[in-house]
Amino acid sequence: MKTTFIGAGSMAEAMISGAISNGALTADDIYATNKANSDRLQKLNKRYGIHTGYEIEAMLSDSSIVVLAMKPKDAKDALEKIKEHLSPSSLIVTLMAGVTTHFIEQMTGRSCAIVRAMPNTSAAVGKSATAIAINEHVTEQQKMAALALFSSIGLTKIVKEEQLDAVTGLSGSGPAYIYYVAEAMEQAAEAIGLEKETAKPLIIQTLLGAAEMLSVSEGKAEQLRKGVTSPGGTTEAGIRILEDEKVKQAFVDCIVEATAQSKRLGLPYQNPVKQ
Repeated sequence: MKTTFIGAGSMAEAMISGAISNGALTADDIYATNKANSDRLQKLNKRYGIHTGYEIEAMLSDSSIVVLAMKPKDAKDALEKIKEHLSPSSLIVTLMAGVTTHFIEQMTGRSCAIVRAMPNTSAAVGKSATAIAINEHVTEQQKMAALALFSSIGLTKIVKEEQLDAVTGLSGSGPAYIYYVAEAMEQAAEAIGLEKETAKPLIIQTLLGAAEMLSVSEGKAEQLRKGVTSPGGTTEAGIRILEDEKVKQAFVDCIVEATAQSKRLGLPYQNPVKQ
């Protein structure tokens, strides 16, 4: 199934790597281009054996899936450049935060089968939490192809398009929140006298273990937390500080604000494009 990536950054590479590793696509299926970075394309060609270049017509000809992996600010120019070469039967998959399916249809001047996706950077290790929204023109076969593609880089959930801003704030930006916690744990380890070489694997395994417990438990995170918080114990002493500092509310506010920012970034793509 010929799949063409317009944009060849880290998320595109994560998808390419995952799709090849998991058999969703072969290297010969994959074509990639970008705005101007030929060195980047050469590296992807050598690393994965995919087709790369700047011949847009050849890149898009008979392409079953076209992945829009450029930055949102480049959406208009990129769509102007490729719209004449898009096949009416192609499935457009967009990774661009805030860029609506309506905007893409307006720019291409036609009704298109479009899947909007919000993966996260954990796609690089096959652990992305990806939400996808599917418009009314997507066929069942195209839907299954999109699910196979994103399932090759992690967990995939189907949501309504209007929920994608919330997904962006929660899981799209989510890895950074966890890294922020890990940063704090690293600083704390240093403050209490643990060497980095000792602390880092303990922190990593603690995060992995907690995530696994969440995945197998039928209860809420709150129940798991209470289960390890003995009255008068060390965990209770630590949690008391987090509560005093309103850390939980800070995380809630963080995700709410990230969601609001996603909505603000999408405002230029909400209204019809004036031709």
